Amino acid sequence: MCGIIGVVGNSPVTPRLLESLKRLEYRGYDSAGVASLENGRLDRRRAAGKIKALEEVLEADSLPGQVGIGHTRWATHGAPTTRNAHPHRAGPVAVVHNGIIENFAELKAELIAAGRRFESDTDTEVIAHLIAAELGTGLDPAAAFKATLDRLEGAFALAVLIEGEEDLMLGARRGSPLVLGYGEGEMFLGSDALAVGPFTRKIAYLDEGDWVVLHHASAQVFDATGRPVKRAIVEVSASAALVEKGNYRHFMEKEIHDQPEGCQHTIAAYVDPLASVAAIPGGLDLASFERIQVVACGTSYIAGILGKYLIEQLADLPVDVEIASEFRYRSPAVRAGTLAIAMSQSGETADTLAAFRLCKARGMTLAAVVNAQGSTIAREADVVWPIHCGVEIGVASTKAFTAQVSLLTALAIAIAKARGTIDAKEEQRLVKALLEAPRLIGEAIGLEDAVRKVAVEIAKARDVLYLGRGPMSALALEGALKLKEISYIHAEGYAAGELKHGPIALVDEATPIIILAPFDSYYEKSASNMSEVMARGGPVVFITDPEGAKHAPAGARVVMTAPPCDPLIAPLVMSAPIQLLAYHVAVLKGADVDQPRNLAKSVTVE
Repeated sequence: MCGIIGVVGNSPVTPRLLESLKRLEYRGYDSAGVASLENGRLDRRRAAGKIKALEEVLEADSLPGQVGIGHTRWATHGAPTTRNAHPHRAGPVAVVHNGIIENFAELKAELIAAGRRFESDTDTEVIAHLIAAELGTGLDPAAAFKATLDRLEGAFALAVLIEGEEDLMLGARRGSPLVLGYGEGEMFLGSDALAVGPFTRKIAYLDEGDWVVLHHASAQVFDATGRPVKRAIVEVSASAALVEKGNYRHFMEKEIHDQPEGCQHTIAAYVDPLASVAAIPGGLDLASFERIQVVACGTSYIAGILGKYLIEQLADLPVDVEIASEFRYRSPAVRAGTLAIAMSQSGETADTLAAFRLCKARGMTLAAVVNAQGSTIAREADVVWPIHCGVEIGVASTKAFTAQVSLLTALAIAIAKARGTIDAKEEQRLVKALLEAPRLIGEAIGLEDAVRKVAVEIAKARDVLYLGRGPMSALALEGALKLKEISYIHAEGYAAGELKHGPIALVDEATPIIILAPFDSYYEKSASNMSEVMARGGPVVFITDPEGAKHAPAGARVVMTAPPCDPLIAPLVMSAPIQLLAYHVAVLKGADVDQPRNLAKSVTVE
């Protein structure tokens, strides 16, 4: 998780940048760099490796100035080398960037055709060149920056310096967080409150799509349309900033909104966006396994079910997904030649660990999908596939779930290519679809106002049913789990085809039915199930996409329209609305959202 710091200050900037970057080391990184302005002159220093390596560079070649930007980079596009380290520069422009620019390849080709030369393998350098090109047309810095933002697709946070503009810094966020810090005659930009914590406790959290023009004594914030806006200034405790909720009421709410950034870091670790290929680390021969055995609990178990759909569909490889506590006690018929995948956010889940050890005793190859790389499950695995979504505080898992599904999607593509069930062209198509997920998740989070209205009705219910077909049946399970664990409303998720085999008896006017149905190969059947429910008086909340909404049966009480996407990533995109629905219902009911009764974040006992 890359870190950003920007200082428009009144004292030597390099020591301040380094101090902030050290606070951001917890986010994980593989290179670091700083840039500054002195008497209008722009310069930078960069190094691969830890901040100590950057400090050695600066000891040999100091960087004066009072205005500067700094960055800790976790490699996405391009290897973790000095030439790929941030800040990136093009002519008078230097930029640091968290996120992924989805359309960088097309933009880069256009810029090269116009005569611009690139020195790195990153997507970030495209941003610097675009701003420089817009400045070259005579636009002022703010206008050039806005023109560049309008051309970028993806999720990002940015801080920008321009040579000759010593009283100016530019920033923007879309998908990735960014905060403003207010000092005495100084202004700051940071990737979180901790970044600006050494300098000020007064901060403002930028909203999605915001961009900002900073001077020494002021900041002008604009929304995505370019309209001036004001963002509330709050006071935070720097010591608590590592687990700061920001302007969210609960950690769960924040973590739902963190998902575009969390997923982009996960995806970047398991695909090569330059070549548009899946790149799963660990050195396993993915074509050699006869089957896959997933063991997990709770939300991780449901992520495993989604992985089963993806792997079996794309790679034609059998996948078994089992609740870990059941698996270890039923004498499972498993043997060598199987890849065992343990999925656990904490990496310490007792039942999952015990099931994993059973797989090890049977001679299976062990892979750990965890958020804690130093955990017991990770230490005992043959290969570790971390999900890179950052610390998750809320007991009800949100961003860890979508990160797990993102990883399994990349794994499914890689296994399919290794087994020859897809060709290189299809692999590239699928990877490009996966790279769109962070942006589309962000758009789906934008349904929050519609979700709040639905939540008012759902909060009155005693029972709620969730229905879906194919991968959406797994998402129905997750939606029901989220609702009952934080709002204490009884909820069940079903494969919609099972409706007539029992659950339809539960349908009445007081039982809301949440139907998840993007316009895919299952849609016609899902619409039929919806009609069956409505014929029996069941109030329907329909979550679909624009094409699905166009063909929806008349009578659905509420339609929530998620952004259109490739079926590959529909479970990722549609996760946000069901998480937000559970969250807002729980808030309305006055429940303890982050620490629901009887539950723990990490279940370390049976």
